[in-house]
Amino acid sequence: MAGILLSGCNGKMGKAVTANVAVTTDAEIIGGIDVYAENLYGYPVYSSPALIPEEITKKADVIIDFSNPSALGGLLEYAVKNGIPAVICTTGLNDSQKALIKSAAEKIPVFFSANMSLGVNLVVELAKKATAVLGNDFDIEIVEMHHNQKIDAPSGTALMIADAIKGELDGDTKYEYDRHSKREKRTKNEIGIHAVRGGTITGEHEVIFAGHDEIIKISHSARSKELFATGAVNAAKFICGKSAGMYDMSAMLK
Repeated sequence: MAGILLSGCNGKMGKAVTANVAVTTDAEIIGGIDVYAENLYGYPVYSSPALIPEEITKKADVIIDFSNPSALGGLLEYAVKNGIPAVICTTGLNDSQKALIKSAAEKIPVFFSANMSLGVNLVVELAKKATAVLGNDFDIEIVEMHHNQKIDAPSGTALMIADAIKGELDGDTKYEYDRHSKREKRTKNEIGIHAVRGGTITGEHEVIFAGHDEIIKISHSARSKELFATGAVNAAKFICGKSAGMYDMSAMLK
């Protein structure tokens, strides 16, 4: 049975992961990490990794992180020090934080994905295939929609999709986030990325391929946070026992 340390355990995604693990037979949450160190679900909670006692650390087989980017450095330091694999699900990371993940993956197995949904990762693969077929003849736009409490924009998933598409295109591709500040025609080497925030939208992503007299759309709609929790728990089970390195959803699906 996989012993899970859950970072961000008292947040919305922490609650969803806790509920998911509660109905599994091959995993259990042995402890949580949250700045609000309240014991809400029956397992001990600590305000930082530095306060986790040795008896909990010894039971930990994997860490799932659904917390805040500011907590990443200390969490990875703890994971590397104790040789514990980590599943990083926190979004809104900057380049230096992503570099910390890559550095940690040289010493421990790290599963990192901007989105833990199987469906979203299928959208990524379909978008790559469409880009390879359509080439530079179609204009590509990405629209993402999330709830009004989401802090980062565009979403990490939108950027993940854009990066995958960019890898299939020739030439120097740029991302266009804001067209209102300039008056000029759309250039062929850009991918437009647009963020919508409102209500309780869990997550919507649409890739638009606009060509001459035809439009192709690939989209994904998340109806609850449960699918992300399921993906994170499956990733935690997958990464246990793996050798050091970077892993993502495509590796798990092979």
